[in-house]
Amino acid sequence: MSTEQLISEITRRVLATVAQGGPQARGPCSAEEPGKTVSGATCSTCGGCATKRPDDVRQLREAGLDRIAQLAGNDAPPADIAPFIDHTLLKPEATKDDLAKACAEAKKYGFATVCVNASNIRFVAAELHGSSVKPIAVVGFPLGAGTPHAKAFETKEAIRNGAREIDMVMNIGAMKSKDYATVLNDICAVVGAAGDFPVKVILETGGLSYDEKVIGCTLSKVAGAAYVKTSTGFGPGGATAEDIALMRRIVGPDMGVKASGGVRTTEDAKKMLGAGATRIGASASVGIVTGSKPASAGKY
Repeated sequence: MSTEQLISEITRRVLATVAQGGPQARGPCSAEEPGKTVSGATCSTCGGCATKRPDDVRQLREAGLDRIAQLAGNDAPPADIAPFIDHTLLKPEATKDDLAKACAEAKKYGFATVCVNASNIRFVAAELHGSSVKPIAVVGFPLGAGTPHAKAFETKEAIRNGAREIDMVMNIGAMKSKDYATVLNDICAVVGAAGDFPVKVILETGGLSYDEKVIGCTLSKVAGAAYVKTSTGFGPGGATAEDIALMRRIVGPDMGVKASGGVRTTEDAKKMLGAGATRIGASASVGIVTGSKPASAGKY
């Protein structure tokens, strides 16, 4: 069976499963200890740990844990949103003062990461050194139209310069052309170049059909990516709760799902986490965790 035939068969089965409602992933908490009381509250569903034990979530992240699983459709998001946020500064005119400020904010509020363009990753890695906040570099950003070799090289260089996570943009044109082998090879090249460091695949969901979203998630999982991610923040649309729920159903409980693009308020973030997101990409991160009115920080 050729690569394209294999991908087509996997996708056909995934679409069939989704159409039937899909098997609901079940976590260990409710399965092993139904009705367990945690911190004065009773957990009745998987995902309760992230919701009812935010201090534990923060401690696990500070100890080096990359992701916290959370049930899709959990309508009680965690009380402490900060550990789920990738504090983002991707505007091309960002100065070193802007980058230093973003790093200081991330350390102050306990954000998971600071996400920047690859040319800024060495500076940001130095600013974050000694803290629990990780530096992220974007690859093939924001169009995703580079070659797999170029993306792999960019990934290796970013990691040499201190990146500890990679957010790559999928080859959107290949997806639209139904050239799924190219899409898969593109993601595999970056995942291989990243080695042990997690890769998030940006699908740009605002420009994709339902089937393309399903296929993009499927190929990302087959390629060994750690997360699927909605948007660059520079393309059409942004994150929606509906897309997050769909992505969570496709990838299951073992991959992360990142909501990015247009997440500007506390309510926006809670909605995404409730739908099944495990990371939030935002430039309005401080406003999200403090509840203050979001500034005009750009689309992302």
